[in-house]
Amino acid sequence: MAALASSPWPWYIAGPVIGLFVPALLIVGNRMFGVSSNLRHLCSALLPGRVEHFHYDWKRAGLWNLLFMAGTGLGGLLASQWGGSHNIEISEQTRLALMSLGIHDFSGLAPREIFTWSVLFTPKGFASVILGGFLVGFGTAYAGGCTSGHAISGLADLQLPSLIAVAGFFAGGLIATHFILPLVL
Repeated sequence: MAALASSPWPWYIAGPVIGLFVPALLIVGNRMFGVSSNLRHLCSALLPGRVEHFHYDWKRAGLWNLLFMAGTGLGGLLASQWGGSHNIEISEQTRLALMSLGIHDFSGLAPREIFTWSVLFTPKGFASVILGGFLVGFGTAYAGGCTSGHAISGLADLQLPSLIAVAGFFAGGLIATHFILPLVL
């Protein structure tokens, strides 16, 4: 059991655990899994103001999801402090492809040539973090959910809009990776 806690789980364990998570949520109380709605829940709880979109019973609709996100953040913090090595193992082919784009530091969880405070205010950093974050937020709102919500809950619930959204996410990711990212980096 200690080995499962100190190293990544193999696909044949992690996959079924994720797959069984959705039916468990539906059995426990007809809840859907997703992350993007938490911003709306936080706005509703903390700053509802006069915006009609934020006037709903956020405790009933999303308290469990806010707790899930708090646990995710706490888990990330604990893992970053006491989780062992932060070096990500990537294939040599991926390493060479990233080096051709100008990324050479593979010592952490994310490339420092893109994700540091000093890079944030450069055109490359602005496009990667600020503009990219805005586009992800817009896409999440436009698609009616995030990748985890559509790919895990929506597909498990056999929802056609989720299938279309997931196909769009993958197509957009491939286009961004092969055509847009080389222009930005």
